[in-house]
Amino acid sequence: MTAPLVSVLTTAYNREKYIAQAIESVLASSLKDFELIIVDDCSKDHTVEIARRYTADSRVQVHVNEKNLGDYPNRNRAASFACGKYLKYLDSDDVIYPHGLEVMVSSMERFPDAVLGLVRPQRNDGPDPAQISPKEAYVQHFLEGGFLDAGPSGTIIQTSAFRKLGGFSGKRFVGDAEMWLRLAARWPVVRLVSGLIWWRRHEQQEIALGFSSSGYLEWNYRVGVASLMQRECPLNAEQKSRVLSFLKRTQARALLRLFFQHRQPMEALRVMRASDLSLADMLHVWA
Repeated sequence: MTAPLVSVLTTAYNREKYIAQAIESVLASSLKDFELIIVDDCSKDHTVEIARRYTADSRVQVHVNEKNLGDYPNRNRAASFACGKYLKYLDSDDVIYPHGLEVMVSSMERFPDAVLGLVRPQRNDGPDPAQISPKEAYVQHFLEGGFLDAGPSGTIIQTSAFRKLGGFSGKRFVGDAEMWLRLAARWPVVRLVSGLIWWRRHEQQEIALGFSSSGYLEWNYRVGVASLMQRECPLNAEQKSRVLSFLKRTQARALLRLFFQHRQPMEALRVMRASDLSLADMLHVWA
């Protein structure tokens, strides 16, 4: 049996309200050379029952975990079943447009050296899709507005590169951002056109939980700093220094808002220590 060109990976936990629409959006794709791998993380509702209704299509397979793994370990398990050249995560509460899968795959095929494609807003430096070098990706991400800030549904990944790096580390909230930084440090990436995915917003999402706690505040900073320290970081010493200074100032401002505006002084102090920020770093905001 010939392997599919792309493996669409949908991980789910208590998504009975949304998963049918996600599955149907994949099955409506103009690109037909795919497999759809659904991995349920011990849902307590009817998610699995709904997903299994679609297994009459031979491209659809449903797996149910014996125990709850959590977000990124479950994403890794889904990837372990994949046979495709590319991994295309589609979260179980999101929708891919009929042309989305075909555009993503054709864009990656156009740039064979690239290992990651990201749906990003249009820029004025040329049409998309465009291949971005590791150095350009890091500069655009850290100094020009967060180039790598795309959730899993907005990305497509070369399977071999994902496996070479061992998959997601498992860090809650920021495991995807960490992986994109690791991939972008080593290989070119592709800036994809926008309008390929529809992201749903609701209170039960990990992103909502991350923003309602200090999860993103703490771990985005720590992952960003760690990416500058890795041997493969494509920035030179001067650029690393600029980025580190920018990250510290941004983090200090956020912590001050948490302290004064949101009136969570103890949490602000905890995150400050976890971020290895000094009092001098905090005071530098006003320098």
